[in-house]
Amino acid sequence: MKYISTRGQAPATDFAGACLAGLAPDGGLYVPESFPQIAPPAPGEPYHEVAARILSAFAGDTIPLGDLKTLCARAYGSFSHQSVAPLTQSGPNSWLMELHHGPTLAFKDIAMQIIAQIYDYLLERSGERMMIVCATSGDTGGAAAAAFAGAKHADLVVLHPHGRISPVQRMFMTTTGADNIINLALDGDFDDCQAIVKDMFADREFVSKVNLSGVNSINWARVAAQSVYYATAQMALGGKLRFVVPSGNMGDALAGYVAARCGLLEGGFETVCAVNANDALARLFNTGVMSRAFAVATPSPAMDISVPSNFERLLFEVTGRDAEAVRRTYDLYKQAGEAPLPEVAVSRLSCTGLSAASVSNDETLGEMRRFLEETGWLICPHTAVGTFHARHLPPTDGKTIVLATAAAAKFPETVVEATGQSPVMPHRAEALYARGEVFERMESSLAAVRQRIERHAARER
Repeated sequence: MKYISTRGQAPATDFAGACLAGLAPDGGLYVPESFPQIAPPAPGEPYHEVAARILSAFAGDTIPLGDLKTLCARAYGSFSHQSVAPLTQSGPNSWLMELHHGPTLAFKDIAMQIIAQIYDYLLERSGERMMIVCATSGDTGGAAAAAFAGAKHADLVVLHPHGRISPVQRMFMTTTGADNIINLALDGDFDDCQAIVKDMFADREFVSKVNLSGVNSINWARVAAQSVYYATAQMALGGKLRFVVPSGNMGDALAGYVAARCGLLEGGFETVCAVNANDALARLFNTGVMSRAFAVATPSPAMDISVPSNFERLLFEVTGRDAEAVRRTYDLYKQAGEAPLPEVAVSRLSCTGLSAASVSNDETLGEMRRFLEETGWLICPHTAVGTFHARHLPPTDGKTIVLATAAAAKFPETVVEATGQSPVMPHRAEALYARGEVFERMESSLAAVRQRIERHAARER
């Protein structure tokens, strides 16, 4: 199994190379040279075994299947629900897929826990130590910090926008007490954090100097790991499924597309990306134009993203894997702040099974109240973006599944504002409040972040 860059100017690599590098040297994103065809889960097959089989198809001969089974069993053993991603019926033909039973109460745990295991496995085998950098709009940073805390062969640097994530989200990343975790609060928004990460990867000398890697949703292993729960949902419910995915960077929705390409979904593939007031993804699908806009603060902060990075992988596919067309589009976007998609891409987007629509702040808060009245359940504001859009979709002859991406307890202030009720923090996370937070506030500057990383890297030598 080989991996190639969406921009076509980086050498092909294996799964270990794609996983450990994160971003390709030419600034593109790694994708498999071809999509493997994978046998669907068998009834009763445990989640960790399904995950090991699917990841094995993407890993090729890089990691033996037996070792992957051990890593997956270890990764998912800490989840509070044995199903890892259980399904709960919320209405006629309507379901929630609960993705918040991991250590930090968000769907990012499902991919991040296994990625940390894979990294330590690969690094121990090679004798390397890596500096991992992660930009977060809220949940990725906490999931990464929990997964990599105490890792033997990796250090983690998390960049988050100061004052733009919930206090509980912040505490998940700032209270690990681990010496190998550095938290930097930048004066800016998520797009500033993500731009700094991409600029660091563009400097190949710096990448080599500190042995840099990344675990944002730009990392292919994240996408591969998230495709697993689409497959287990198909096995559990059967028939035609329509997924509604609260979306920011589009990695979670792209994982469904990957599952379909690998033969893991039956009855066709339909996934709606539900975005908040930061509607870049909806504008992309509905106008065929990439256009820059400043991210605005919303009740669903983990989705406050104006540049959905994983769209590049989809663009690569709908242009017929034309790396030059992808490169031209992103070069123009970087220079001008706007770029029309190639005509062939626009014509093929509607055939992917993916679409996107935005939900306003008022609609999000109103949906949280309505969902509580209808079901008695408190949901997080991100999940509410999904359930709002799901209730306004046309009827289907199949089942609609909304991905419940985080626990309501991660956003207590917003839940109280919307519903008047306080969510209960799960017992396993209550200890957060008693721990001291450790993070450093700094300017949103590439130079400042690089200097901080270099200081830490020098200490580890």
